[in-house]
Amino acid sequence: MHVAIDYTPALRQSAGIGRYTRGLVAALAELDCSNAYTLLSYGAAMDTHAWPANFAVRHIRLSEPSMSRLWHRLKVPLPAEWLAGRCDLYHSPDFTLPPLARARGLVTVHDLSFLTMPECAPPTLREYLQRVVPASVARAHHVLADSSNTRDDLVALLKVSPEKISVVPGGVEDRFRPIEDVDALEAVRSRYGLPSEFLLSVGTLEPRKNYPALISAYADLRRRTGLPHRLVIAGREGWMYEPIYERVEQEDVGADVQFVGYVADEDLPALYNLADLFVYPSLYEGFGLPPLEAMACGIPVVCSNTSSLPETVGDAAITVAPTDVNSLSQAMEVGLFDFGRRAQAIERGRAQADKFGWAAAAEKLAAAYTLAMG
Repeated sequence: MHVAIDYTPALRQSAGIGRYTRGLVAALAELDCSNAYTLLSYGAAMDTHAWPANFAVRHIRLSEPSMSRLWHRLKVPLPAEWLAGRCDLYHSPDFTLPPLARARGLVTVHDLSFLTMPECAPPTLREYLQRVVPASVARAHHVLADSSNTRDDLVALLKVSPEKISVVPGGVEDRFRPIEDVDALEAVRSRYGLPSEFLLSVGTLEPRKNYPALISAYADLRRRTGLPHRLVIAGREGWMYEPIYERVEQEDVGADVQFVGYVADEDLPALYNLADLFVYPSLYEGFGLPPLEAMACGIPVVCSNTSSLPETVGDAAITVAPTDVNSLSQAMEVGLFDFGRRAQAIERGRAQADKFGWAAAAEKLAAAYTLAMG
């Protein structure tokens, strides 16, 4: 079969869906040498020489935002095949599916937080997703979900038949591992001005990541224990992030909470390695890759017990209700100072991360393509 994949998120988005798309398609290219693939690039530049012979690259001059406006706001019935070329299956990995003439459609839905936690998204984004995603899912021949939790949400909230959904989780790259090269670690410490001891959280600054609760739990832990560690938060500013900075001021920990902004992909393994504890109190995740990456690097993890995170971290993390600041503070204390629990979390974490590889995810993706064409 001939599959067209919208590769634009891999080119335009550095984290989240972008990393998921890059990892999955790269593994697919190593796995499948028989089917034909066309990777579509809407507006973004792309290397055309880095792919095997059965992978073609097509650059479309119209940008992704322009196509989104045409397809989903103006509802221009322009079939994607007119731009993508003839194909049997069109895979959109970022929530929305364009109009198609003859090709079968497959769409990836990473989470339904715009329905389960609408207060965490800006009104314009929420309205757009609530209008376009259900319509895309209804038109698709098959739907991919990052986790069983997202699959269950699709069934419960959008009434999708379970047989129409395949779960394709994310994977952990081999570069996420314990690093013994002291010079490499210190270079990253210097690049981002990191302290000698710190707790780490990674993710876009937006309400769903629950950073105000993390900051309050950290402040409580400092007051109770005299903790010398700083709290380092790595991630771009997203939306509705002002309360995060306000909570820093309210808790009077401005000198001890460090926002380092976006961290380059190649620096992430060292960043995890330098931390003493990784904390991920997210309110809702479609999968939750950062805790697994921290585990693969040998760092104990404290994370939420909600949405997809229990299936992602298994019994390897110290889990807690994300809205319970006292419990979060106590869990962080255990993760730092209960050395038996730390050792257990590190051992179990590495084993848990080993369960999630991109090769296995690509096999599930290839099986989903076959199902979609069946």
